[in-house]
Amino acid sequence: MNVSTQNRRDFLKKSAIVTIAPGVLLYSVSQAHHAERPVTSTTRWGMLIDTNKCVDDCTACLNACTEEHGLTEDVPAEVKPVWIRKVTLRDRQTGKESSLPVMCQHCENPPCVDVCPTGASFKRDDGIVLVDRHICIGCRYCMMACPYKARSFVHAVLENQKPHSPRGKGTVESCNFCVYRIDTGTGPACVEACEVEGHQAMIYGDMNDPDSEISKKLKEMSSSVLRPDLKLNQGIRYQGL
Repeated sequence: MNVSTQNRRDFLKKSAIVTIAPGVLLYSVSQAHHAERPVTSTTRWGMLIDTNKCVDDCTACLNACTEEHGLTEDVPAEVKPVWIRKVTLRDRQTGKESSLPVMCQHCENPPCVDVCPTGASFKRDDGIVLVDRHICIGCRYCMMACPYKARSFVHAVLENQKPHSPRGKGTVESCNFCVYRIDTGTGPACVEACEVEGHQAMIYGDMNDPDSEISKKLKEMSSSVLRPDLKLNQGIRYQGL
């Protein structure tokens, strides 16, 4: 990347915090709005999903995501934005099947960020990967680069938007880890819904904090990532695969 391109990205990022509706702001690149703690690289937010506890026909996490972010537009299924989906993996040798939710993997080295021409796709210092709708030009390069098919393009005019999760026609979007909830001390909606159902299949937390529940679990039990060959160091890890 040449210097002029980098300078353009830096300018766009710094000027991206503007009001799109009363009380609705897009995310700051440098720090979170109203965060209880500063956004720094000392924190690495991540999620551990136990596939042995994930019930095949349970859609609690999907429903919670849909409701939380207002993904309710009436459009054909093939163009409907999906931030989290359930997939079934089958071991070819043993025949064992695992049902698991797949969303943006919040990679340490995100391909979506690498290919974005405007800097709209970016990674916060704490590891959360986001899309700035103000400078997203809808080119969809990031969708092609994502190996997990975790990004969607908004084709329709949107109504009944959630102030905490602004969206826009002609832009790309994906799981934002319910960043505004994390910034104010609560957890992702999908994790909360899984807990309410009593499955306890999803744990989120600071993977850099040795005293966090997720760090202790990762130290005690083996886990894996999807497509480890890509060496992306994902923030979403799975047990039982």
